[in-house]
Amino acid sequence: MRLTKWLIKTCYMKKTEQFLTDTSSREPHTPLDPPLRAVRVFEAIARLGSLNEAATELMISPSAVSHQLKLLEAFLQQRLTHRQGRRLMLSNAGREYYRSIRSAFTVIRQATGHLRDQGRSRQVTISLIPLFGMSWFIPRLSRFIQAHSEIEINVVYANHRNYLSDASDLSIRFGSGQWTGYRAEKLISGKMIPVASREFIRLRGYIDSPALLAQTNLVHDEERVSWQQWFADHNITQFRRDGPVFEDGLLTLAAVRAGLGCGLMREPMIASWLASGELVKLFDQAVDDGRDYYLCVRQDMELSPEASALKKWLADEASQLKKDVAD
Repeated sequence: MRLTKWLIKTCYMKKTEQFLTDTSSREPHTPLDPPLRAVRVFEAIARLGSLNEAATELMISPSAVSHQLKLLEAFLQQRLTHRQGRRLMLSNAGREYYRSIRSAFTVIRQATGHLRDQGRSRQVTISLIPLFGMSWFIPRLSRFIQAHSEIEINVVYANHRNYLSDASDLSIRFGSGQWTGYRAEKLISGKMIPVASREFIRLRGYIDSPALLAQTNLVHDEERVSWQQWFADHNITQFRRDGPVFEDGLLTLAAVRAGLGCGLMREPMIASWLASGELVKLFDQAVDDGRDYYLCVRQDMELSPEASALKKWLADEASQLKKDVAD
């Protein structure tokens, strides 16, 4: 009996000793969150392109900037910069990291600016996607300013990859109209028509049939499905799919205007180029991918009188556009 108890005790002590040895040899838990001060310093270096300018903006010494950069590199276990002569350049990893964190800092700055400016009761912030802002909103904005000269308008980019981070009073969004926490009012149709530049037509000849269009250079907005849908509506299954794909409508418009090929564009967004003759509508048949332009307001926010005035003006302008199209 004593021998049995001794064996059990000895075995227990050995297992306890082994456990303590294994535990002490493990590496300490590495936090997932990076040192945020160091990330802020790196963002300033990457944005300004200079260690000294980053130090001036952040009101710290260049040596402190260098220390924070080394701290972040140690955390990531990768070099984010390298020297080229006397210049500090981003490494491939540094460029990739900066592209990833840049939008986050933009959102933080917009949110901070929005809160600081709330005391200005006459200011309205509206966020827009680039193509809508350039081709529809800005050309009409002078009419609102003339009618409401007392209201300050702040226009920012809509973070279309993360609408939840939008802190604007109003936002123009493109999609199906369903965004959690927002009331969405359809503003403008997003149906697409095939267009080409006048110069492209001059060089390639006029395209008078869908079959001929299928043999022509095409450019794509975000994906290739829309062209496939347009050709399917014309009973065509074979078409050129090798054209470039662009991230958004603004880049696609630039590609069409540059003569890279024919594109499916949303007619209200290119009305001025169609009117001037720079762009040519190839066919009247449109394709609907289920996405439109919406005027959005947060459900948990009460609009100021100034924001309400801008919202009403946008709705009136969109209504007038529909009447002009109908006429």
